[in-house]
Amino acid sequence: MKHLSRAPDRADAFRSLYESSYADLLKFVQRRTEPANAEDVVAEAFLVVWRRFSEAPAGESDARAWVFGITRNLMLNAQRGEQRRHALGVRLAETTTPKLCSDSHADRVTSRIDLSRAWTLLSEVHQEALGLAIFENLAAPQAAKVLGISPVAFRLRLTRARRALRLLLDYLPHHASDVPAASPEKASTL
Repeated sequence: MKHLSRAPDRADAFRSLYESSYADLLKFVQRRTEPANAEDVVAEAFLVVWRRFSEAPAGESDARAWVFGITRNLMLNAQRGEQRRHALGVRLAETTTPKLCSDSHADRVTSRIDLSRAWTLLSEVHQEALGLAIFENLAAPQAAKVLGISPVAFRLRLTRARRALRLLLDYLPHHASDVPAASPEKASTL
């Protein structure tokens, strides 16, 4: 397999990978950690990428997935001592219920709140699979590389995550005061 580092100029190849990946990688990190720390995490990730650049895959999409995988592993190492629930959780923006003007607006607000509540009840494994597919827009082979699993295993994980999210959305009460105390483990068994 041809590697990126065998390009005529290693620095140029690295710079190209950096420029094509930085913005998406920063968003990836911001959704998974404190936004104030995101640039530091990305900088550390690219330091590791530079040191291991001889291992970089030749294809642009494969190299991108490789960088995401390195970054993910760095975040996991940094968060190992924290609660498991916060280790991989994608932070959703807090939603507040504005004064409702119309039924269609009310339905959109309710749907967004329901989605936010359902997301928090999903297991971390399901959140990660959905996040890689939806937020990072990674195809199954690249998402699988990020997680260190086979594409078939990723597709199965994604199918289960979608099913769990659908079930939560179908069965959640429609009023915030009606939310039962549920743990992420319950959502992962759906």
